Amino acid sequence: MRMLPEELSAVLAGGVTTLARCWRITRRDGAVLALTEHDEDLAVDGTLFRAAGGVSGSETTTQLGFAVDGGEMSAALTDEAMTEADLDAGRYDGARVELLLADWSAPANFVRLRRARIGEVRREDGRFTAELRGLAEALNVVRGRLFASACDADLGDARCGVSLAGGFTGTGSVSAVEGPTLLRAGGLESFSAGWFTQGRLTFTSGANAGFSVEVKTHAVAGGVLRLELWQRPPEPMMAGDPFTVTAGCDKRFATCRTRFGNALNFRGMPHMPGNDAVLKVARPGGQR
Repeated sequence: MRMLPEELSAVLAGGVTTLARCWRITRRDGAVLALTEHDEDLAVDGTLFRAAGGVSGSETTTQLGFAVDGGEMSAALTDEAMTEADLDAGRYDGARVELLLADWSAPANFVRLRRARIGEVRREDGRFTAELRGLAEALNVVRGRLFASACDADLGDARCGVSLAGGFTGTGSVSAVEGPTLLRAGGLESFSAGWFTQGRLTFTSGANAGFSVEVKTHAVAGGVLRLELWQRPPEPMMAGDPFTVTAGCDKRFATCRTRFGNALNFRGMPHMPGNDAVLKVARPGGQR
């Protein structure tokens, strides 16, 4: 049973309530966005919650057991709230959310209703709607290692052991922009097509300096090298933007052995039988 402060209980017991919900969102970089559904800013729990963006939230239910409770919050995409650039850059991915219920006539009277994390975010008609996942969601995260044929290390980390310096890292620049996630690159002519597929590109200067994103495809056609990114950078790419990009790895044993000469450090089980072997049945006269 949730225990409410006496002052807030008195407000709830009255004939007229003066309540407003407040959402405090803390990003992984420590930045805080605080919004309230009230029509004026509220100072609650040491935080100024801004009445901007027409924020609202869905009702949530809490169940016994380990079921993950959920809900949603939505607001307008504005400079006072979230912007499309913030969402494109992933700045709010996995952000912590606290939902407070406060008495707007006496903001010192409040109760924290729930904590959650932001999951999927939808955008439509100038608004965003963020999925709020309860803390029990962390119980669904895989911990430790899984038995699988593919490697579960990241290229270049301590478990992998490959040094990305030298031939596994390229330095180039944007020569032309062909789409929000598609660019022509210069300075990488010595690398064959596909070398940077599933690699990581990091902008070293310009409006997107410091932004890193995985490479979807690395193609060469007619002497033109194109890199397609999995995610749109937070700011438009510009010709001349410099970047570094690392080689990609598809986690297969053959790639680890032939491309990186790192078979001894392969972190998968390449000889593990697959589903075909598990489901195979004996047939008269068949091979053993």
